[in-house]
Amino acid sequence: MQLDMSTFDEVGFARSDRPLSDAALLEIEPLFAALGIAKAGHRLPPSKLSGLSAIGTITNEIASRIGMNARPVRALLFDKHRHNNWALGWHQDRTIEVRARIDTTGYGPWTIKAGRQHVAPPIALLEAMMTVRIHLDEVDAANAPLLVAPRSHCLGLVPERDIAAVVARCGTTACLAQRGLVWLYSTPILHASDAASNPRHRRVVQIDFAAIALPNGLEWATLD
Repeated sequence: MQLDMSTFDEVGFARSDRPLSDAALLEIEPLFAALGIAKAGHRLPPSKLSGLSAIGTITNEIASRIGMNARPVRALLFDKHRHNNWALGWHQDRTIEVRARIDTTGYGPWTIKAGRQHVAPPIALLEAMMTVRIHLDEVDAANAPLLVAPRSHCLGLVPERDIAAVVARCGTTACLAQRGLVWLYSTPILHASDAASNPRHRRVVQIDFAAIALPNGLEWATLD
């Protein structure tokens, strides 16, 4: 697998040139046993990704972009289907998961999500991160593809009141995918997802990667 990064800096996203192998996908699929039918998503300790061949390959690709210390720092599982067909409005991912709260200049507000400690870091840290989505199922226009706003990753933290106008100005790209395809985007890019018009399973592993050490004793929640 290789990622075409030729326009990444400009538009803020890229995709793999070919799908992951069936063998790699079979390693990933058991992770979804943790998802209940009524759940929109599930936060997965990044340590659960250890040893998966696809993660090693992707990490090597990302390390060439953000630094040799690149590693997964947060992982989520999503499965949108006819019993759980939600929509997600336009937003930026603005928080990171840490092992424990240590009040630190520039970090806040603090929140608890699914019993785990999160905090909003400085925008410069988010801009140095990358987010990966591994697709276990085909995602066509009727199966709720992720929508991204090209070039919005360059705009810093976009105030909520300005998001609609920014999306209208940037336009949107639908991240269609066949089984095994990998999409990569700059973590602060504006993104959304509509409810599927023809819902069926749309399993996605979403992983945030970072190569930067946190200050003041803060630690990424990679070992929990």
